[in-house]
Amino acid sequence: MSCAFIETERASFPISRMCQPLGVSQSGFFAWRERPAYQRQRQDMVCLALIRTAFALSNGTCGNPRMHRDLIDDGHRIGRHRTARLMRENGLVARQKRRFKRTTDSQHAWPVALNLIAQAFRAEKPDQK
Repeated sequence: MSCAFIETERASFPISRMCQPLGVSQSGFFAWRERPAYQRQRQDMVCLALIRTAFALSNGTCGNPRMHRDLIDDGHRIGRHRTARLMRENGLVARQKRRFKRTTDSQHAWPVALNLIAQAFRAEKPDQK
């Protein structure tokens, strides 16, 4: 984790000044940079590409349980916790669909008042109808 921090901040500070307080040798940092990615990291990158593709196809509405189910249905071997971790670390948060809210109930059983204005709109004086 220290080496990753040094890598991200090396444009702002000299590497030698960052290695000393973090307890990392310069040669260790440069060895870390040249070292290839671990197998799990490579698998995570492949899984993340699959997750991002499926997330984009769902228009951002697919959460990690449904994402895991879709990946398993497509024949990929991935655990649900790994799916959740990759989505969380990369900021892939599902948008929830808005619930349908009914504002008018036209099928009620209560009596409906008559529309007096529609029958005849003739008034002798104001405020009679």
